[in-house]
Amino acid sequence: MTDARIDLLARRLRDRVGAAHVLTDPAQLRTYACDGLATVRVQPAVAVLAADRDAVVTTVRLCAEAGVPFVARGSGTGLSGGAVPVADGVLIVLSRLRRILAVEPDDARVEVEPGVVNLWVTREAAPHGQAYAPDPSSQQVCSIGGNVAENAGGAHCLKYGFTVNHVTGAEVVLPDGEVVHLGGTAPEHPGLDLLGAFVGSEGTLGVATRVTLRTVPAPETVRTLLLGYRTVEAAAGTVSDVIAAGIVPAAVEMMDALAIEAAEAAVRCGYPEGAAAVLVVELDGPAAEVAEQFAQVLRLAEARGAFETRVARDTAERDLIWKGRKSAFAAVGRISPAYYVQDGVIPRTRLPEILTEIGRLADGAGIRVANVFHAGDGNLHPLILFDDAVPGAEQAAEDLGFAILDLCVDAGGSITGEHGVGVEKKAKMARQFTADDLDTMHRLRCAFDPAGLANPGKLFPTPRLCGERPGVRTADDPGRDPALGEVF
Repeated sequence: MTDARIDLLARRLRDRVGAAHVLTDPAQLRTYACDGLATVRVQPAVAVLAADRDAVVTTVRLCAEAGVPFVARGSGTGLSGGAVPVADGVLIVLSRLRRILAVEPDDARVEVEPGVVNLWVTREAAPHGQAYAPDPSSQQVCSIGGNVAENAGGAHCLKYGFTVNHVTGAEVVLPDGEVVHLGGTAPEHPGLDLLGAFVGSEGTLGVATRVTLRTVPAPETVRTLLLGYRTVEAAAGTVSDVIAAGIVPAAVEMMDALAIEAAEAAVRCGYPEGAAAVLVVELDGPAAEVAEQFAQVLRLAEARGAFETRVARDTAERDLIWKGRKSAFAAVGRISPAYYVQDGVIPRTRLPEILTEIGRLADGAGIRVANVFHAGDGNLHPLILFDDAVPGAEQAAEDLGFAILDLCVDAGGSITGEHGVGVEKKAKMARQFTADDLDTMHRLRCAFDPAGLANPGKLFPTPRLCGERPGVRTADDPGRDPALGEVF
């Protein structure tokens, strides 16, 4: 793409959205070269600091007219490179769209702009006895727009589900600049579930400018337990035992010895000394039900040899238990110059053997791995420690991470649970999905974005234009034969 084309687009953007909101200075653009995946950096040609919805619509329309690709960015906390810019494209920064537009407790509903921080939603709903359930570890800074793009989860998704289960509607700017409304204010709508396709599409189908969220009643009772174990296998076995007993905790989190060491060094959370693993188990609901489940969990934990059981007596103790888990990613910086985090899913019954295999792979590579993850649904987050001053260490860490993803797929799991595919794992999509699977996904994307302008280079292992795909469906592709367009 020529510099003249970008320069012309930048001038048009300044005229339409205001010069103060358009960045082209390389020194300023450097700030936006990466998201939470700092190993991949690309500086955009232009960044637009959108002040409102109209600025987003205008920017997308001007990009479409110029044939220039664009990437939407929220808080930049994503860990798969989903918000990494395109070198010859425009980055649309949504963090200034941070208004909470409506709080409707009688309908258990909150409407927000995409830059609103996740935790703000619960704070707004709390006075009405409600909460927003998805709670990523970065919930104090991650944005709702990014949560929607990645279909974020969090510790409490075991019981309450992912972002897709809590979004009822969205105003979306399609890649050609058209504004559409997907879903609405009601939990269910007739017709094709386009909202379901949009949530988790990683910015490849358009940009959300408003999101309607479903809140849930704050539970009557919450009990939080910290369980210490001498072996990882015993902790993992407890997880399976609890679920097999018909108990669905609000959350079941697990940390191994190295993760415990990091958390203690960072926040002094008081986790048990000498533990090879700890479980954080949270139960919530009606008081009588929670009391019964609490007793069952204690019996199951003791049967598996839990040597320490700690029950939070008040909010302060509960917060301290959770502080260790929530700070784990950042805390690893206390014990390693750098680290690389992966995100895969396995059946929870395979936890003991897969964790053992991860240890074997790590030992073989001579690399330390701290395991901290959502044990209740088998969503692993191995933190792979390395020294970025050592040549080749970063690549070795990434290679180990991809080997762990292979383990997940072979065990019947997935290459991602909540961090998304982005640029980081797109090459692994073919490891999990067949060519026909990927073909179908690409056809859906082309229906929304035939020009391929929205967040290109993400999700799909092989970049290709709409209508230029190998596979059995190529001949009947509407992108190739306009006469067949009406089949959609």
